[in-house]
Amino acid sequence: MRRCRKKRQHRTKNNPSDAMPKCGNTGDIVDQMSGNQPRVLVTGAAGYIGSHTCIELLGNGFEVIGVDNFDNSEPVVLDRIAELAGRAIDFVELDIRDTDKLRAVVAEYQPTAVIHFAGLKAVGESVEKPHRYWSVNVGGTLSLLDAIDGSAVERFIFSSSCTVYGDPANVPVTEETKVAPISPYGRTKLAAEQAIIDCLSTRDCGGLLLRYFNPVGAHPSGRIGEDPVGIPNNLMPFAMQVAVGRRAALSIFGNDYDTPDGTCIRDYIHVVDLALGHVAALSTATTAGECDVVNLGTGTGSSVLEVVQAAGDAVGTPIAFEIVDRRAGDAAVVYSDTSKAREVLGWTATRDIGDMCRDHWLWQSQNPDGYN
Repeated sequence: MRRCRKKRQHRTKNNPSDAMPKCGNTGDIVDQMSGNQPRVLVTGAAGYIGSHTCIELLGNGFEVIGVDNFDNSEPVVLDRIAELAGRAIDFVELDIRDTDKLRAVVAEYQPTAVIHFAGLKAVGESVEKPHRYWSVNVGGTLSLLDAIDGSAVERFIFSSSCTVYGDPANVPVTEETKVAPISPYGRTKLAAEQAIIDCLSTRDCGGLLLRYFNPVGAHPSGRIGEDPVGIPNNLMPFAMQVAVGRRAALSIFGNDYDTPDGTCIRDYIHVVDLALGHVAALSTATTAGECDVVNLGTGTGSSVLEVVQAAGDAVGTPIAFEIVDRRAGDAAVVYSDTSKAREVLGWTATRDIGDMCRDHWLWQSQNPDGYN
């Protein structure tokens, strides 16, 4: 039984993190936003990317109001955020499809910016459960847009995905690459993007649609990381669960793609770099009524087998794997052109695949059963 008070605050008085990486100038952010304090509403705050972003936001002087329904996260994450950041977020447990509760949170806390993470994210699962993905990813986004209508929010940052590009004809992928998603997950992300563009066009709010490539890794402390419910749908958590003994072998979906080793190539990005990208996005000027699209990746593609090798190097022993049939919805090669992120956000990923595997293994080895 998961228990969490409806409104929850954690205050850590001792051991503040004086090694917290900074990104941007919070004073500049305050100047760009209404009011005296940068106050950010984070949906999916207890999730994998949301929790890491909350730590970076707190470390950069933001006040954070988090919401989550713990569908794919645990309440203990909130305690660990406070432990690592030296202070807490304000938190309300809710499903973002509950517009009335969400509107009440907005009215009480008066955020000036929103970072919208809450959603479902597995390509394979979306093929099996498309209705659920449309309900959460699109319905939840519409609910959030409704809840902030008429509020003080003047910046909306959306957690989108490179899956909107589908199986691109050319790489690296730029923001001008044709969008042609090939899975329900990708289509729901694209639909949510369009809903945001249309709704913000009539409001005093600017938007940034951040299309992530493949987040992996964990906080370097090993205290927070990715803890998927059930069998992992993504490569790195599955590989690390094999390494820690929770799974017998990693399934690699196809080795007959038109790539050097036959396995899919992706742009893997460290979750801390990704979190810092959101801090940079909050310090980037936006125009009311307009949305811009920015890819967040490293610009480097790694094959599945290359990642498995790097994971084994980090663990100190090879990762057991087996080749199985291709998975529906998987593109062959997708990696990012990062020039726009550098130009618009002033942001660049700095951690490589070795860093990602090392930090992910530290998290998994210290938390073999995840947060449970």
